[in-house]
Amino acid sequence: MANVLVVYHSQEYGNTAVMAEAVAEGLRAAGCDVDLFNTNEGRFDITRFPQYAGVAFGSPDYDGYLAGGLKTFLDDHYIYKVHTQLQGITGKPYVLFYSHGGGGKVKEALISVLKHYGIGALVAEPVGSHGRPTPQVQEQCISLGKLLAEAILT
Repeated sequence: MANVLVVYHSQEYGNTAVMAEAVAEGLRAAGCDVDLFNTNEGRFDITRFPQYAGVAFGSPDYDGYLAGGLKTFLDDHYIYKVHTQLQGITGKPYVLFYSHGGGGKVKEALISVLKHYGIGALVAEPVGSHGRPTPQVQEQCISLGKLLAEAILT
């Protein structure tokens, strides 16, 4: 069974957390073990990252950019990769989800940063939510989780 990380930033309204839970639901339904980590609650121990077969990233849109906690996670990943050359820190399939209040430009920022940092390969179109995730958006997130699982398990 593959272990997958769902790392996201959510606070105040919890919109991105709702999406993270739905992505995790899809991953579990497809047979993956899932660890959820909200960067708003602390700093992730990046030395644990190699144990994951794939990752789902989620962020609210903060003025067209990703949340600081998620950016810190990615910076830690990059620094650790450069200094250790640790196997298993890159080449992972991943998916993206985001919430926004009307802009949604964080999608492009996420894609750009993840490409630059060399996490791996984006395996599906990112899912966005304008405000509170509707049941339809939550279903899209469940499907996103299943698509990530499919990329990992095949």
